[in-house]
Amino acid sequence: MISTNIPTPYYIVYEEKLRRNLSIIKDVEKRGNVKIIMAFKANALWKTFPVISQYVTSSTASSINEMKLSLEYLGDDVHSYCPVYTPVTFPEFLAGSTHITFNSLSQFAEFYPKVAAYNKEGVKKRNVSCGLRVNPQCSVIETDIYNPCKPGSRFGVLAEDLPDKLPDGLEGFHFHALCESSSYDLEKVLDALIKQFGKWLPSLKWLNMGGGHLMTRKDYNIEHLVFLLQRLHNEYPNLELIMEPGSAFTWQTGDLVVKVLDIVENGGIKTAIIDSSFACHMPDCLEMPYRPEIEGEIGDNEEGFRYRIGGNSCLSGDFIDGWNFKEELKRGDLLVLKDMNHYTTVKTNMFNGIQHPAIWWQPIDGQPIRLREFTYEDYKNRMD
Repeated sequence: MISTNIPTPYYIVYEEKLRRNLSIIKDVEKRGNVKIIMAFKANALWKTFPVISQYVTSSTASSINEMKLSLEYLGDDVHSYCPVYTPVTFPEFLAGSTHITFNSLSQFAEFYPKVAAYNKEGVKKRNVSCGLRVNPQCSVIETDIYNPCKPGSRFGVLAEDLPDKLPDGLEGFHFHALCESSSYDLEKVLDALIKQFGKWLPSLKWLNMGGGHLMTRKDYNIEHLVFLLQRLHNEYPNLELIMEPGSAFTWQTGDLVVKVLDIVENGGIKTAIIDSSFACHMPDCLEMPYRPEIEGEIGDNEEGFRYRIGGNSCLSGDFIDGWNFKEELKRGDLLVLKDMNHYTTVKTNMFNGIQHPAIWWQPIDGQPIRLREFTYEDYKNRMD
């Protein structure tokens, strides 16, 4: 039940739903003999990490800031991947990571000597392991902006560009070809990977299968995933298997609650303007694009009242079409936009200075707890 005492707009994350996802992930990890690590690019809400760390303490980082967040709040097993490392950033990645994946052979050649020297010094209890991102050229994603295997992609090395013998010190392959995908999509990618890169796999120590494995979605075939993992272990017993799903951790674990501020009509289209913004607070809705579910909406074939929902920014395209409600909307109505946790709070911005939604936590027992409230100072300090 949504509280009417909390000022809108606000995100709210539910402990019960988060633990459900984490339990599924832990079960797959155990039965599939795979290490599942959390991708911060989908969720960096560190005040929920005390719960997450009861199930998973390893992470993947694509920036120094993500790496630091894991080291401070989640765990010190950090698998880093960055399209380009620099002489300025690499020493910090090296000091904070357990695994470092390079996007090209030239990046590996430039920085591996530093890794070898670091490992020789024995600074850590375990050596930093190096990997290479490879591109299996298997596109299973329809939206190009999220497709890392589309022609001309800047991500990963093609099989035709690899030497017959891998460079010394290269211990793993990493591929990322999925986005909120099924186990059958993974099977297609694995088939392509083995066909193109199979001759190198016996010489490696690990295979990171990247993200996009939406194993917490209701229609995801977990048994098929476990079968694929077990088959991969049988074919390549030398490989430690790693997966780094992003959305799966926080899929359907949080909502965004907003208020209808006004209703305007133009050309027969009614727009309910809310105290939030798709451009600022739900950017994936415009990038993907997709229309989020709103609690209480009815089917298009049912008789009702149709609305466009508009954000409270001056961007003309800050709206989404197509919601149908049984009752007419009115000023002051609360709307609950579903599944607004993964890839939402991490991608928000303060364009137009629009008030940023507060973030709340709903524990299994008890009243909601405010985790963060944003003020004018947050907006001002971004430009300081």
